[in-house]
Amino acid sequence: MSKCISFTAYRDWWYRYSFASYGLRSVLTDLGEGTVMHCWVPKNHRQTKPNLLLIHGFGANAMWQYGNLVRQFIQRFNIYVPDLLFFGRSFTTRPERTEAFQAECVMKVMESHGVKKLSLVGVSYGGFVGYNMAMKFPEALERLVLCCAGVCLEEKDMEEGLFAVSDLDEAARTLMPQTPEKLRDLMRLSFVNPIKGVPSYFLSDFIEVMCMDYVKEKRELLQMILTGRKLNNLPKITQPTLIVWGDQDQIFPVELAYRLERHLGENAKLELIKNAGHALNLEKPGEFAKHLKSFLIDSSSPSFASKDDNDDGDGDHDHLHS
Repeated sequence: MSKCISFTAYRDWWYRYSFASYGLRSVLTDLGEGTVMHCWVPKNHRQTKPNLLLIHGFGANAMWQYGNLVRQFIQRFNIYVPDLLFFGRSFTTRPERTEAFQAECVMKVMESHGVKKLSLVGVSYGGFVGYNMAMKFPEALERLVLCCAGVCLEEKDMEEGLFAVSDLDEAARTLMPQTPEKLRDLMRLSFVNPIKGVPSYFLSDFIEVMCMDYVKEKRELLQMILTGRKLNNLPKITQPTLIVWGDQDQIFPVELAYRLERHLGENAKLELIKNAGHALNLEKPGEFAKHLKSFLIDSSSPSFASKDDNDDGDGDHDHLHS
């Protein structure tokens, strides 16, 4: 197969076309001091709609991780989908690598578009950033959804064997795969039923398009969420929070979901999705969207809606994230 034919690049183009057809436009915002953020924003912001911010995790850019959700929620919300720093088209020359700095940059982008109130969905690393936004900007964050986001992890958890990887280096090699073998490892950790028999050409193509940029900087982002982390130092947020987790998550084990629920107390509600791994938003998109709809749309007050019957939905395994 010719090297000039890239399935990943074509898929990326398709997502760009889809996002534009949904009424979003691609915008670069220069925040100064060497920091530029990319974000998909509404072509026409409607004051009558609430605002919804979707923050991605490690892996492919934000379009790949949220394409299905944007399609389902675009009629009800003004949707904003940023690329975090060192993902997609966002970058900085500054040395900061904390989730707090990511949160500040995302909030500056929202402010530049006149967004003062919003609900937020954060997947995995995006949940770390979202939690920091809820801490730093409580007046702006109305509701928060944390999906498989191990914000309650502690540095000692890795030493005590809670995770499938034994140290930071192994975590970095897995979450930022540079070979088809490592990408297969990531797929096995992310999905309960990963697609099997994917040719190495397609995996190498994905790596070349999605995983080769800012490897050093992304490793530093990982290091910052692990180093010195203690639950006692994590402030409690006050916003109504929905915690969504796959019951077979191998990247952030379900123990972290229960730990987060206990930490937040009555402000939080935990929904476990059966037979789902870390990439539950891609493996069980129907159930994921149903829980979000119940929490973000159907709930008319800070109290939580009762649990709905599960809707399995069909997974779309060609989106890779963590």
